[in-house]
Amino acid sequence: MSRYRPPANTPRTALITPEGHKVLTDELDFLWRVRRPEVTRAVSEAAAMGDRSENAEYIYGKKLLREIDRRVRFLTKRLEVLKVVDQKPTDPSRIFFGAWVEVEDADTGESLSFRIVGPDEIDTQKHWISIDAPMARAMLKKTVDDEVVVERPVGRGVFYVLSVSYCPPGTQTGQ
Repeated sequence: MSRYRPPANTPRTALITPEGHKVLTDELDFLWRVRRPEVTRAVSEAAAMGDRSENAEYIYGKKLLREIDRRVRFLTKRLEVLKVVDQKPTDPSRIFFGAWVEVEDADTGESLSFRIVGPDEIDTQKHWISIDAPMARAMLKKTVDDEVVVERPVGRGVFYVLSVSYCPPGTQTGQ
């Protein structure tokens, strides 16, 4: 089995919110300063027990150390290319990166709310979608009351923009 991995179909957008950047830098700091030294210490203790070929703690610890190092390398490289978007756009009535958007499905009348964020900070629990998602791509530069047609894997969807905000829901109304 080779280590070759074909390139991704589409490159990920190198944008991130300040909150997402903090999460990634905190994870990198935790892995490098806390988790890796713990695992290294455990591997050293397991190695001191003797025969390493049948030492499960040693083998597992080395595997865990490789996984931590892989994640540290990924985070280090990714953080170098990411651009933190911490300013509101000049036209806050339009949908851009970082916007909280509320839309209505034209077919069902169902209301959907989401935030457009970078691909490194997608969170379905918070309703954060990637700027690379078909829904987000179709919404870019739209304003309130615009009709948006989205090509989805399940078929075409039509939505109406109900609101656009650059402040989290529940805080001061600020566009």
